[in-house]
This record gives sequence, structure tokens and C-alpha cells, in this order.
Amino acid sequence: MSAHPYDGETMFDYVIIGGGTAGLALAARLSEDAATTVVVLEAGEPNIGDPNILKPGRRGCTFTNPKYDWAFPTEKQKYSNEREYIWNRGKGLGGSSGLNFFTWVKPPALDIDAIEKLGNPGWNWTEYMKYSQRSETCHPPSQEQIGAYPHINDAQLRQTSGPIQTTVPFHHSAVDALFQQTLANKGLKRVEDPYGGDINGTWMANANLDPRTWTRSYAVTGYLLPAQGRPNLTVLTEVMVARILFDDAVSSEPLRASGVDFVYKGRTYQVYARREVVLSAGCASLSTSQMRLDISGVGRREVLRKIGVDVKIELDGVGENVQEHTFIAVSFELVGTHDMSDAAAKLHAAAESGPESAGVGAIAYFPLAAATPDAAALVARAAASIPPRADLPPGRGDQLDLQLAALRDAASVDLELIAVSGSFTPPLAAFPAYPDASSPEPDKRYMTISGFLNHPLSRGTIHATSADPFENPSIDPRYFENDFDLEILVQHVKYIRSMAETEPFKSGVVREVVPGPDCTTEAAIREYIKNTHKTSWHTVGSCSMLPRAQQGVVDPALKVYGTRNLRVVDIGIVPLHIAAHTQATAYMIAEKAADIIRASAKAELEARK
Repeated sequence: MSAHPYDGETMFDYVIIGGGTAGLALAARLSEDAATTVVVLEAGEPNIGDPNILKPGRRGCTFTNPKYDWAFPTEKQKYSNEREYIWNRGKGLGGSSGLNFFTWVKPPALDIDAIEKLGNPGWNWTEYMKYSQRSETCHPPSQEQIGAYPHINDAQLRQTSGPIQTTVPFHHSAVDALFQQTLANKGLKRVEDPYGGDINGTWMANANLDPRTWTRSYAVTGYLLPAQGRPNLTVLTEVMVARILFDDAVSSEPLRASGVDFVYKGRTYQVYARREVVLSAGCASLSTSQMRLDISGVGRREVLRKIGVDVKIELDGVGENVQEHTFIAVSFELVGTHDMSDAAAKLHAAAESGPESAGVGAIAYFPLAAATPDAAALVARAAASIPPRADLPPGRGDQLDLQLAALRDAASVDLELIAVSGSFTPPLAAFPAYPDASSPEPDKRYMTISGFLNHPLSRGTIHATSADPFENPSIDPRYFENDFDLEILVQHVKYIRSMAETEPFKSGVVREVVPGPDCTTEAAIREYIKNTHKTSWHTVGSCSMLPRAQQGVVDPALKVYGTRNLRVVDIGIVPLHIAAHTQATAYMIAEKAADIIRASAKAELEARK
């Protein structure tokens, strides 16, 4: 493994652009074959062994720090009070798997099967389970944990031989039990094991934590470090890929990617691929996959013309169909320590004194119909807001039809809640509209419940603004362009507030802190959401896996249309958003891609015989 431009061989079988979540997983799998050479090009620093990454208690401290975080600014958002937002994305080896909040969630089977319905055979729930299980080792909860908060692990849904270590976070606050019991009393079911395709209800999530050390398990520790001694794997850091190199076109044949230009300390180098070039940086850096396509001449003609790049392959879907999860938060002051078992009290005391091993635990997903009796009317309003198909981009109507069908399906999930101990809401000084809300006081206890938009109807764009690879892309999520997305978050706020009217939450709450008692009208709630919602760090769609005629960028083998050997392997290929935090899915994509790529190499070898 190398931390500087390789001064020897410049030809490798595979050139992987991006050493993030999927990139390192893919590199580790491909380099298992000693006869295969792999090079990974990562723009960030190695950051290996860094306690700011490894220690859970330091989660969040890496945000906006340029050593760890790209911190991309968005364009001003027309439907969100012209605000600009910061999208935190992991910079350095491991990408966003070294930046996230450890939440290990797999989506509902319906969401994954919808991807296959959009023209992607083999991308269904059965395949998802096969490859996602390959990535993880699940450690069952301890007896002490089970005594405090019941957990059921279905052995058929878990795996014990994968690189990423997962477990139930050891230290839970009492708010987990409070949250789950309240939701059960409101009618949500308790999900026994949420990793088999049914997440509808309330449950305790696993985290990508290694219980042997209580440190972060991520792409570096799980995939890279065990492979670092392989002579056939080279990893270069602090190198910025400038563009993909293509062989000269031969009549109407697909273009062959021959390698890449990259920049290191102001000097340009080249590295070449015998077999394939792989773009694998969507989870780590939004500036890489679709942006590198743009500046390499693959994308929308008007975008390429604007940045002065000649068109090599016209693909209108590059940088389009962007979908992003966003979330809001409501915080409460709580009454002391709530009734709990002795085991729970012990864990609670440990959590209060030892947050280094804490993690997100209590989660709930449920349909809109479980949140409001007005669900049918709201869905009808959403359907009426969709333009005629003739006015939509190619293929978009099929996506929206699936989304509307899911909204009408009682087995689908639309709302997501997460409970954490403490007050994690926006600085109140920035929002003078809520004068009665106060900053957290050190001698009081708080609870924050966040609500997440999982299936936005709005679509955004991400495009290069220059042929200079060091320039930030233009990121325009178009938050709330479809008003139904805002309405879903309004329903989150209302539902969270209704929890305060239900036991045991009702007896445990002193008051709502943020947004507070002055935020009561529909208009006020909407303004609160516009002013405070944030990215959930889960961007998909910019390199959508769809038929080319439907603005697809890659086919089901993840190969970029119009090319012979250029693939995209990251969450940007997901064409329709899923109700899940996305790191488990990023690993799954890499695992499946490794099999696809190896099968392609084998078939090519057989064809030569």
C-alpha cells in the first residue's frame, strides 16, 4: 500500500477512483485474486488509526473539518427560504463510512424490488440479502443488554463471517425504552428482527461498532487493513482524479476507458487500466462520480458545453434524478430517570458516564396511514401534483408511479423516527421566531426525536461547474419542489408531538424545547422545517441504474452506457430512494459488483481461448 503516486508500474488491471465505502470494499474483493492488480485513487488523507474516526464518542467532531469532510455547499433552495445547506461527506480512506453515526439499517424488501421493476434484473431483495450478508459479522447482544432491552436476532438474517462488525450499541439511554413503549402504545408493532426486509414498526438498530474494542468498524478496518499486505493492491491518497482517459473512438463501437489523469501536489500523473476503470466515490464524495463523468466528456450536452468539454458520450441522465434524505428534529426536556429495570438503570448510568461506546438504538418506520387519518387525502393531493408524463423527463413517470403506489400500500413505510438522548436541535439564536425555547441546561435531561424524509418526490441535480476537478460541483437538491415532501415532514412533527400525549412519554416529558409552544400553526411548522432541516447524508440517483432511454447512466452490470469497461460502483446508481440509512447498501453494491466484474473478466478470458 502506498500513500504517494506510484513511481513504478503505471498499468493495473483495475483502476478504482475513490477509496470510500464502496471503493475499498471493491478493491479488497478484487485483490483477493493474487493474479489481479488493483490501484485505488483517493483524494483525501489516509486517516488510518485516527481516534476522531474510531471512537464513537467523537462522532460529529469531524464534520466541517477539511481533513475529514468535503462539506459541500448546495445552491440556494428556492422552496426552502433561499437557504444554502452543507452536505457533509467523508473525505479520506473509508469515505463516509468513517464519518457516519454508525446506524446499520437495511431497507424494506419492497423498496429493493422496486429497483428491479425499473428495468434492472437481478437487483431484488433476494440478491440484496445475499450480498449484504456477505459484508457483515453480527455480534449478538449480551445478556445484560437483553435484560435491559429485549432483542431478537434471527440467525438466518445475520452473518458471522463478513468484514464489517455490527452489534447493538452497548450503552443505551433510558429514552430508548421510553420511545419504544410509547410507540407500541400508539399502535406500532415491535419488529423482532428488522434485517429480513420488514422494518415496519419500532425496533433497536445495530451499529457498525466492533464490540471487542467498542470502536468504529468501517471500510478501512473491515476491508482495507486485512488486505494491505497484498502486493497486488496499491492505494494512493491525496490524489485528485482530473479526468478519465479514453482510447480514440472506432466507428460506432463503445468507448474504451484506458486510464485516468490525476493530480498530486500540482503535478499531473497518469495511471492505466488493462481491464476496467471504476468510479466508486458517490458515498464518499459527491464531487467525483457524476462530476468526473462530466469533465471527462460523458453527460448532458448543455452541461459539457457550459464547462468547455467536448462531448464523447451524450448521456442525459448524468447528474440528474438526484434524491436526498433530509431530516428535522423536535426536542423535549425530560423528568429525571424514568422507571426501568435494574439492568436498564445500570446501562443508563454507564451511558451517562461513558458515551464513548454509545450509538443510535431506537428507530421506527411506519406508513403515512399510521400517522394521520388524512393519509388518503394527502396521497391524492400528491398524485394530483405530478405533471403529465409528456412534461416529465423520460422514465420519471414510472418512478413516481411506484412511489405513489407505495404510499397507498399499508405494507410500505413512509415515516422514520430516531430517538437519542440529549438536545440536538439548531442553535436557537439563529431562529428568533421561537423566543420561548431555551438552550439546554447542564443539570437537566433532554431527548431529541428526529423525523426523516425517505422517499422524496422532488428531484435534484449535481453537475460540474468547471473542467477544473478542484472546483466544487453545483448541488441543487431542489428541496420541497414537490410540496408533498414538506408535508411529510409536517406529519413527522405532528406525530412526534402526539407521542407527548401518550404514556409513558406523557409522564416523562416536562416540556417541548424546540420548536416550542409558539410554533403551533401549520404555517409556523412549515417555516420551522424550512429553516432547520438538514441533509441525512444519503444521496442517490446521480448515476442511476436505468435503461438508457429512461435517462439511465449505467446498466444492471453497472457499466456506463456507451463504454466497454467503465463502471460506477457506489450508491449513486440507486435510481429510486430507499427507506434506510445507506452504508449497508453501499457495501452490498460493492460486494455484488465484485462478482459482476469477476464474471466479466472470466467470460472475456474464455472468449479468447
